[in-house]
Amino acid sequence: MRGQCTYTLGELARFCGVEVEGDPHTLIEGVGTLEGAEPGDITFLTNPLYRAHLGNTRAAAVILRKRDREATDLPCLITDNPHGCYARVAQKLFPEVKPRPGIHGTAEIHPEARVSPLASIGPQAVVEAGALVDDGVVVGAGGYVGEKVHLAQDVFLHPRVTLYAGVSLGPRTLVHSGVVIGADGFGMAWQEGRWLKVPQVGSVRIGADVEIGANTTIDRGAIEDTVIEEGVKLDNLIQIAHNCRIGAHTVIAGCTGISGSARIGAHCRIGGGVGIVGHVEICDGVTVSGFSLITKSITQPGVYTSAIPSQPHREWLHTLAHLRGLPEWVERVRVLEMAQIQQGH
Repeated sequence: MRGQCTYTLGELARFCGVEVEGDPHTLIEGVGTLEGAEPGDITFLTNPLYRAHLGNTRAAAVILRKRDREATDLPCLITDNPHGCYARVAQKLFPEVKPRPGIHGTAEIHPEARVSPLASIGPQAVVEAGALVDDGVVVGAGGYVGEKVHLAQDVFLHPRVTLYAGVSLGPRTLVHSGVVIGADGFGMAWQEGRWLKVPQVGSVRIGADVEIGANTTIDRGAIEDTVIEEGVKLDNLIQIAHNCRIGAHTVIAGCTGISGSARIGAHCRIGGGVGIVGHVEICDGVTVSGFSLITKSITQPGVYTSAIPSQPHREWLHTLAHLRGLPEWVERVRVLEMAQIQQGH
C-alpha cells in the first residue's frame, strides 16, 4: 500500500529512535506484509512462524528484532518491538488528513454553543446549547453533540456519532461511526408488579487518547459518571453499562459486554466476546481470553480463561455427556471416600 509521503530508512529510524542496518538511503514509499509487499514497501516480522517468508519478500526493508537479523540481507530497522515501530512508521507514511476548519451550511449550531473557529462541523451535524467544541475538533456528517457536551482539542468524531447531554471527551479521542455515548443505563426498580425506570442522572467521562470502535455503546451513570480513562482502546460492538470504570491503557476486543458498576483496572487485555457481570472488580494487568465469562472479582494479575475451545462435533457430544454425568460421578467419589474413612476406623 503506497503511502502519502516518502522517507529514507534512515529518516524513519531517527523518527522511531531505533537502529538501522543496511543502506540508510533506501527509499520507503509504502507498507506491506511479508508475502504481499512490493518494491519500495517496508514490512515487519513479529511472529516467528512467518520467519521463513523473509527469504522471499519483495519489500525494500524489514522491521525486526536483532535475533532475526541473520535471516535476511535486506536493510532493516532493529527494535525490541517491531509491531510498535511499524505503527509509528505507518503513522509517518499515512498522516491523518483532517477536513478544513469551518461549519457546513447544513449543520445546525445552537446560538449558545461555543464552537472554535478551528473546528470542523460536517453536513447535517447538530451541536446543542452549552456544548463546547475546542480547537481541531472534527464532527462528522450527521453527528449529534448534545447539550453541555465538551469535546477537547483534536477530538475526531466520524459520521453519525451520537453524544448525549453532558458527555465529555478528552483530547485526541477518536470515535468511529455509529457510536452512542451517554444513553440511559439499564436502571429499573421493581415495584408492585411492574418495572419503574430509574432516572440516570450521571454522565460519561472519557480521557485523552481513547479510541472507540464502530457501534460501541457506553451508558451514562445512574448517579455517578461512567468513566473511561486515558489511552483505552475499544473495538467495535462493545457494550459498557452504567457506572463502569475502565482503567488507563486497557484494550477490549469486539462483542464484549460489561455489566453495570464493573471496574476494570489499567493495562488489562480483554478478548472478544467476553461477558463481565456487574459489580465485579478486575485488578491491573489482567488478560481475559476471548469468550470467557467473569462472574467474580479478579485480584491477581495473570491470564484468565473460561471458554471451552471448539472440537469435532462427535467429540463434543461425548464431552457433553461426561459433563452432564459429572454430579453423579462426584457423588460416587464422595461415597467411596466416606467408605474408606469408615473402614480406616
